[in-house]
Amino acid sequence: MNDKHTNAEFDLVVHATHEAGLKLGGIGAVLAGLLSAPTYLEKVKRTILVGPMNTNDRTEMERLTAPRNKLEVLYSSFHGVNGISEQLSRAFRRIEEAHNVRLLYGKRAFGTARHEVILVDATAAALDRVNAFKGRLYEVFGIPSDRYESNPEYNIYVSAAESSYQALKAVVEGESLPQRFIIAHEFMGLPLAFAAMLEDPGLYRTVFYAHEVATVRPLVEKSPGHDTMFYNVLQRAMEKGLYLEDVFGDQSSFFKHALIRTAPRCDGIFAVGDRVVDELHFLGPQFAEANIDLVYNGVPSFQITLKDKLASKAKLQEYARNLLDYLPDYVFTHVTRLIPSKGLWRDIRVLEHLDGDLVRQKKTAILFVLSTIIPAGRPAEDIFRMEAEYGWPVVHREGEPDLVSYEIPFYHAIEAFNQQSKACKIVLVNQFGWSRDRCGRRMPEDMEFMDIRKGSDLEFGQSIYEPFGIAQVEPLSFGALCVISTACGSVGFLKRASEGKLPPNVIIGDYIGAAPAGDYLQALTIGQAERDRIEADEAGRVARQVAARLPRADEAMRKLLKDGYELGRRMSWEVVARDYLLPGLRRAAH
Repeated sequence: MNDKHTNAEFDLVVHATHEAGLKLGGIGAVLAGLLSAPTYLEKVKRTILVGPMNTNDRTEMERLTAPRNKLEVLYSSFHGVNGISEQLSRAFRRIEEAHNVRLLYGKRAFGTARHEVILVDATAAALDRVNAFKGRLYEVFGIPSDRYESNPEYNIYVSAAESSYQALKAVVEGESLPQRFIIAHEFMGLPLAFAAMLEDPGLYRTVFYAHEVATVRPLVEKSPGHDTMFYNVLQRAMEKGLYLEDVFGDQSSFFKHALIRTAPRCDGIFAVGDRVVDELHFLGPQFAEANIDLVYNGVPSFQITLKDKLASKAKLQEYARNLLDYLPDYVFTHVTRLIPSKGLWRDIRVLEHLDGDLVRQKKTAILFVLSTIIPAGRPAEDIFRMEAEYGWPVVHREGEPDLVSYEIPFYHAIEAFNQQSKACKIVLVNQFGWSRDRCGRRMPEDMEFMDIRKGSDLEFGQSIYEPFGIAQVEPLSFGALCVISTACGSVGFLKRASEGKLPPNVIIGDYIGAAPAGDYLQALTIGQAERDRIEADEAGRVARQVAARLPRADEAMRKLLKDGYELGRRMSWEVVARDYLLPGLRRAAH
């Protein structure tokens, strides 16, 4: 419980999320930002995070209790820790015995605040209780669990829901908390919200927090027309009163779809971007009357000097010279996961056009793509060996410990570009981390991750599916040009924060609006050939803007730093909490 609750407006906010105990990705970044924002801490009296854990996963349990995770364990039957009251301890033991689960209760730091955490290991949960809960899900919400029981991801969250809610009740038992909320982060959090609705109808206001629309992502990624096809189909089909399944067929076999289509049963829905709102409305008519609020993600904003920026850039330039034997005038970056939705090939399309402009300007550049298919990255010993044996990361080889999965075709595309380009080269650093101990001996000894953010002249992020896209605009306040696509949810926030007058720092590639006119059936026929043509044309337009806006003098860099910081400041987590999340909770309350 935080101490700043003199002006508290909400007594209890429960965040149901798979990242309750450990930051794993995007939702963890959202929690870190929101749960440390001053206005959130002032207006929310008590915050509890609830989620699953797997005590059979040794790595997960080690990371959970590692000092850097800042989780204080107060009770854990797995760890043999019991530092809570006898009353709560007895309640936990009863729940564990009745449901055959393991519980962990503690407090986790988010910035200067500490919030309560409840984690449940339901990997061996009592089947009779789980099946009874699944029966209720079908009776009340129409969710046919028998269709999804073979999916372990579905079972993780459904099996833990009832025991998680019982543990939550035990923690808050006897306290006067009239204004209670459960925020279900993505489909993973909905089972807990459903458990509350079933056991204590009306006690909690429930909110579904849509960090994406899970039904839409595979439709965009797997179609050769990608975003160019999908969003034109969405707009034109909805003008005809049609919905997603009218156009793309039955989606009921997908368990995530089955869960999120019930989201209108919650008192409110939060969407992280304008396109997410459109996607939700496209799911079905039940969303037409739903209470949907835009709650954008926040953007980190740091104020640095030109000297700070140039110091970081110098390290990146030195690394480039160590790798490729030239000192680039400009350093471009793309820090992301290596998955199809990130549209990494679009970076190459832009550079194909930009290379000629750089030659004419007698300038050089390098693009560092820090991206891997392996979440935790590669062991340091493998990196040092590959570097010594064949010159990683300039040269790669297929197969572990080097290139795997999507990394392979992307590297081949990089090779083809590097063979013909004159002023710009691309280096794929398929690793997690940005320091010598993670990336090899040719990286400057004092390099750290923030250098790739602060020192970058341009950050790419032209995704085909991106509900928001924090990473694309993280270097904004460091004076970088941010090249993003209209598929990114951050575009809407950027335009609102700048009152429609975007500074030169932001360059938007529109790979959707250039599609040919016609009805939704014609939009459905957009395939790779049509998309390739549109991407080539748009990449040329983006490249011309980049060439015109790259800073050529210190004064231009100072202006990019100033404008980027000002825009980033208007998109902070404090702004998100004050102007978007808390007003959304107020609407859900009524």
